[in-house]
Amino acid sequence: MNPAMWIAKTGVQAQDAKLQTIANNLANANTVGYKRDRAVFEDLFYSIEAQPGAQRADNNTLSPSGVQLGNGTHLVGTQKVFTNGNLQTTNNTFDVAITGNGFLQVRRPNGEAAFTRAGQLQMDSNGILTTAQGLPIVPQITIPNNATRITIGENGTVSATLPGNTAPTELGQLTLTSFINPTGLLALGENLFQETASSGAPTEGRPGDAQFGKLKQGSLEGSNVQVVEEMVDMIAAQRTYEMNTKVLSAADNMLQYLAQAAR
Repeated sequence: MNPAMWIAKTGVQAQDAKLQTIANNLANANTVGYKRDRAVFEDLFYSIEAQPGAQRADNNTLSPSGVQLGNGTHLVGTQKVFTNGNLQTTNNTFDVAITGNGFLQVRRPNGEAAFTRAGQLQMDSNGILTTAQGLPIVPQITIPNNATRITIGENGTVSATLPGNTAPTELGQLTLTSFINPTGLLALGENLFQETASSGAPTEGRPGDAQFGKLKQGSLEGSNVQVVEEMVDMIAAQRTYEMNTKVLSAADNMLQYLAQAAR
């Protein structure tokens, strides 16, 4: 088999994987707190027919570059790009946007911790503050039934006005969690991430302190997907895919010519 056909096949597979990440980014262009994916590729091993710097057989000179034939490319990984998305003003009391670094921590049904940037908070039947999927926020905050004028400060302090008190009563404290390598988090879907060995251990703190961002009540963080950029990448991937298929066709034609010539 012509090596060019194998190399072109890896190129086709690579562009197919890139197109899949672009499709997922575009599908989540309006998903609150979504972080775009980026496909990362690397070249495959090389066939070294002549070592760089080796002495040439025909004379006493050294080969300046040798003969190194590549064998294609493959997907080495995908990366989440954790740049901030645009803020969307909703004026909803329980909508919270994170401006800067950090995640809200939630507790999954199996008791494990997960982390999210989606601040579409709400109350369950017991007044417990949860995500849109019904997962309770950690640390747990309970809103009394008779509470009014609920405020969430930039530092995460949750307060409300209770009957008989003119001054706001503090109900709890929202905290943020950061990771040394957020791109190493495991994406679970449903706007959730999970800690891994690659992400490092979580660090919890108050919003606005040290490396943590602040909270903005009545707003949501939109997706950081730039639709125009994704469209340009999609066109480039499509053209690269076409070029690789042309290499497949050319290599096949060359094999057909050799087969006919050998008859």
